[in-house]
Amino acid sequence: MPDIHHPGRRSVLAAGAAVGASWLLSGCTGASAAPVLPTTALRGAPDRGGVLRVARPPASEAETLDPASSLSAYEYLGALYNRLVRVGPDGELAPDLAESWEPDARARTWTFRLRAGVTFHDGRPFTSADAAYTLRHILDKATGSPQAGVLAPLLDPAALRTPDAHTLVVPLKSPNAEFPSLLTHYNCYVVPDGSARSIGRTGIGTGPFKLESFAPAGPGRVTAHADHFAGRPVLDAIDFYSVADMSARSNALLAGQVHLLSQTNLDFATARVVAASDRATVARVKDAQWYVLPMLTTEKPFTDVRVRQAMKLAYDPEHVVKVALQGAGTAGWDNPVPPSDPAHLAGHPEHDPEKARYLLRRAGHEGLAVDLYTSSYDPLFTPMALAYQDSARRAGIRVRVRTAAADSYYTQIWMKKPLMATYWFTGRPVDQLFTQIFRGGSSYNETAWRDQDFDAVLDRARAETDDRRRAELYGEAQTLVIERGGAMTPMFADRLVGISRRVRGYAEHGFEFDYLGIGLKGA
Repeated sequence: MPDIHHPGRRSVLAAGAAVGASWLLSGCTGASAAPVLPTTALRGAPDRGGVLRVARPPASEAETLDPASSLSAYEYLGALYNRLVRVGPDGELAPDLAESWEPDARARTWTFRLRAGVTFHDGRPFTSADAAYTLRHILDKATGSPQAGVLAPLLDPAALRTPDAHTLVVPLKSPNAEFPSLLTHYNCYVVPDGSARSIGRTGIGTGPFKLESFAPAGPGRVTAHADHFAGRPVLDAIDFYSVADMSARSNALLAGQVHLLSQTNLDFATARVVAASDRATVARVKDAQWYVLPMLTTEKPFTDVRVRQAMKLAYDPEHVVKVALQGAGTAGWDNPVPPSDPAHLAGHPEHDPEKARYLLRRAGHEGLAVDLYTSSYDPLFTPMALAYQDSARRAGIRVRVRTAAADSYYTQIWMKKPLMATYWFTGRPVDQLFTQIFRGGSSYNETAWRDQDFDAVLDRARAETDDRRRAELYGEAQTLVIERGGAMTPMFADRLVGISRRVRGYAEHGFEFDYLGIGLKGA
């Protein structure tokens, strides 16, 4: 499933803001004063100390602090834990708990050199035994980790070796020159050896904050970990609140009750109102969310590749970006690899409604009518669906936009209806992206697409140690996704993050913001 948490019982801030949702979305007084949204967060150094208050979407009552779980409390993870390897601000791999890593000549065995002198929040030293245990925990079927589907074809948990306290040796079942990138996923935060039964409650990690309190689907607090290996964080603490919907979260921000809206991509109208207010503004994260219209390739008419190709050629992604995003994003052209990724393949088929008509006639689906499901779960789903409906009309495709309930959207609609809207966070390295979402048999393969040629190209790319040739193979994989796959990618959206004007040091990359450097002015 995408990077979301299913709504469950809702816990709202005790004192709700008086501003109504209709006011927020109407673009009334003040909104017109902000014709252009900010492109960056407010600059300047924060003051030391203070408590950051974060509003997050409602989550399941089964929410857990176990990072490997599919129900992990996402907002807490980067505060409580570290990975072996992370994604740096430049998009390249960077050291975290591993200081360095190197493969053998065939990229079949990887050796990780780990930091010395790192301690968990309970005072235990971090060692290679914890790193090995973390990988075994992810692979354990009882954990049910989404990342297991990516790592299990590569790793035999019994083969992991720890020759000393600061060395982890990972033999792979098959060569993979991109293996360290697979450890940057947020399911791969390192947990203490033997902690499977308790980690979901204790949150004991090596991160810049340690857990003070946590209630699934409810409030919680983390406090500064003074002994963090990279230094003490700027803030004293972070308070998390689950707030029912986007309007309520935005209202709390405008009222000064919270400082940051986590996992909330503001719609353009709301973002304008927030940016025009005295208390809040907008941080803009370029191409941070990848929006998809998945076609289930196991359901008619999308079992026919000609229909899938016609659906892609029928619409203009530039039109969707203009209408749905007001220009705050980039056209996807049905390639899920973001334009900022070094592996991105720039070439793509052009919008061609006449060719789409031709393909539909050949497939016996002239005058095709389809249902496209959306919901209010994300504010961009419906604008994207309506923009697609409008654009595809030129190819004779009749799209009926169906609105489903937000609280059951990812249990009743996603991967069940033949055509629907969804999104993912960008930031996945290319091998993680293709393996998790497009490889045949993956549990997150939302189009149920199986293509032996694609899987074979992916295997060849992994085994290729020549960087130039490996990039060419990942380019071939992108071409196959565009030409044969079931995922339409109309757009990459800039994430419009609502933040208080007191926030400084907001920087987001690799699924998280900078927990060490973020702080408040006037704390």
